[in-house]
Amino acid sequence: MVNEYVYCPRLAYLEWVQGEWADSVDTVDGKRTHRRVDKQSGRLPDPENEQECGEKVHARSVALSSTRLGLTAKIDLVEADGNVVTPVDYKKGKRPHVQKGAYDPERVQICAQGLLLQEHGYECTEGILYFAGSKERVKVVFDEELREQTLRAVHSLRFIANSGQIPPPLEDSPKCPRCSLVGICLPDEVNFLRRGETTARPLAVGRDSALPLYIQANKAKVTKKGETLEISVDDEPAATARLIDVSQVVTMGNVYITTPCLHELMRREIPVTWHSYGGWFLGHTIGVGHKNVELRTAQYKASFDEHQCLRIARSLVQAKILNARTLLRRNWRGDEQPAELVQDLKRDADAARKASSLQELLGIEGAAAARYFGAFSNVLKRDSEDAALAFDFTTRNRQPPTDPVNALLSFAYALLLRSWTVTLSAVGFDPYRGFYHQLRYGKPSLALDMMEPFRPLIADSSVIMAINNGEIHRSDFVITPQAAALTESGRKRFIATFERRMSQEVTHPVFGYKVSYRRLLELQSRLLGRYLLGEIDVFPSFTTK
Repeated sequence: MVNEYVYCPRLAYLEWVQGEWADSVDTVDGKRTHRRVDKQSGRLPDPENEQECGEKVHARSVALSSTRLGLTAKIDLVEADGNVVTPVDYKKGKRPHVQKGAYDPERVQICAQGLLLQEHGYECTEGILYFAGSKERVKVVFDEELREQTLRAVHSLRFIANSGQIPPPLEDSPKCPRCSLVGICLPDEVNFLRRGETTARPLAVGRDSALPLYIQANKAKVTKKGETLEISVDDEPAATARLIDVSQVVTMGNVYITTPCLHELMRREIPVTWHSYGGWFLGHTIGVGHKNVELRTAQYKASFDEHQCLRIARSLVQAKILNARTLLRRNWRGDEQPAELVQDLKRDADAARKASSLQELLGIEGAAAARYFGAFSNVLKRDSEDAALAFDFTTRNRQPPTDPVNALLSFAYALLLRSWTVTLSAVGFDPYRGFYHQLRYGKPSLALDMMEPFRPLIADSSVIMAINNGEIHRSDFVITPQAAALTESGRKRFIATFERRMSQEVTHPVFGYKVSYRRLLELQSRLLGRYLLGEIDVFPSFTTK
């Protein structure tokens, strides 16, 4: 962490105080480089035993700590010649061609190891940085200047940790693009929202090839074999999926996951979400959860502040109404555009922005929803004369939905709610404490809050695509006088439509770069965190044109 602090104070704070972490090519390669020295072998001689001190030894993965220095370290390798010891720190890259032989973060890190060894009674005046990329050793002398720099870094890191104030992000720094935490830190996004002077670089939009694995076969069993998940039905092999390709496991109905498999999923931070056979989201299983207590503290504090709740809720509802308006304009199938309806929804959005209470906001949202769903049938394909293929929609109904379109909408909202709940948990929020959807026992209120602007863009859009593209037919439903529900094959095809929509890219209206909806959920979650922690003054809800 001292190394990280010298490199970037904000990075050290995110990792040490807030418990953030994300792997990158560099971090994975670094672990591979360390795989030998991480295996403990040998031991240091006793500095008070003259007989032992006469030995030449190599000790790997040496753990030391000092209360006085306030340091703990695991040293890759210590070479000892009697009472004189030299720490060796392994680095994955090539030796940099700089004046001092290495950059300050690495020099400070090896010096901190030397200070610890001295604290334990050894003579240590220099250390070695071994660069695996070029197979070169660089000597670092622990002179007075380096010692003072190291102690200053230790004290400064502890000071900012105790202050509870995250350091500001670096500005236009070449360090950011290769940083594994760039998608969490959001340096350019935060700086842009603070000042609005420069365009944000597309740093936080790296592609992630991992996708959700859906399992809905009755009595399906999920086991782990090596690096692969194996799914069987009635003890007959049905499918396999590599763990590296799975972002989460989504179970529907009677699905059994073995304990060793569940343990491995939790170790890899791959959540398991549980749905009823009909698609209702029941909950999710994760490991120990996120360590970012600061974020949850800020969330709880804001949730008890009526002004903060109203401010966030107004932004979310306004964005929802504007996105609903955009969806109607894009997909309207009539001869003439609904100018009056579009104007009414614009007025509803303006009214939501000025609402003076949550109760007033609820009324505005309800009126806008009535207008929106009152016209929803005009975006659906209606050129089929076959009653078995045509879709009729008159009004929104639920619990249970009584027609196929409402059944699709309810299922899409359940999938979107699950996506938001998992994303918010992964970022560090408590999905059950919201701002607009106030405390409702058993309801993930924050997830319901955050999904509001995305109901039209993701859920409703998926329903429109599935119907208008002929991916779902009325024959894919079981319809009774009381309710309508998707069949297993219909559910499978609609899930594919929904996930395809989640993977589609959209241009961010604030930052100007393209990002998939799947990634956008995480980006919006992290921006909410930056707002609640006081780094930005306004939470930018997502709207599209």
